[in-house]
Amino acid sequence: MRFPIALFVLIPLASGFCRSTEQPRLLDRVVPLPMALNEDFQFRKTKLYLLTENAPGQEKSSGTDGVQGKTKGGKLSSTAPSSKSTTVQDASIRFERQYRLFGAVTKLDQRERIGNYFDFLWRARRAADLTVRLEYRQEKLHAHVQAQEISYSNVRGSHKTEFKVVGDDYFDDGRVTAWRCLLIENGTIVAETHSYMWE
Repeated sequence: MRFPIALFVLIPLASGFCRSTEQPRLLDRVVPLPMALNEDFQFRKTKLYLLTENAPGQEKSSGTDGVQGKTKGGKLSSTAPSSKSTTVQDASIRFERQYRLFGAVTKLDQRERIGNYFDFLWRARRAADLTVRLEYRQEKLHAHVQAQEISYSNVRGSHKTEFKVVGDDYFDDGRVTAWRCLLIENGTIVAETHSYMWE
């Protein structure tokens, strides 16, 4: 008798974890929206990551081929920090790179994942139909604004939305130079977060 009851409880939990994540849609035209900020909606945290072709610390040096410089006394000198906190930070950056490249076997697979990644954690204190929109500018497009968005129906509580500008979009138009993320309810901006370069 206990086994069927346990199964009955676990099935809804498993279905919640297996939910597929929404894919953002690219907007053809970015239309300015009215702003009425609301305390019921807020951005909690933003995580940005730039995945480059070369791993951190593997950049090509100019003529030294990894040889450290020498001081007057003939001792080797290094400008690399040697603290434990730096080692831990390097490990987390290496992990993020491995996580983003997991499953990319060929160079083409890896090229399709190179670019900018944005993770936004936000909260809605009341149930609402919301759209999360990322507006951004890229190096080679200068002032031209592009946007991606994901819509949620009847959401409440804490959520995470992921956007990315990778592959051909990244190589053709350059890295993202400025961005802002919006929570939109009924065509009105109710919460906003942005980079310091956004005007």
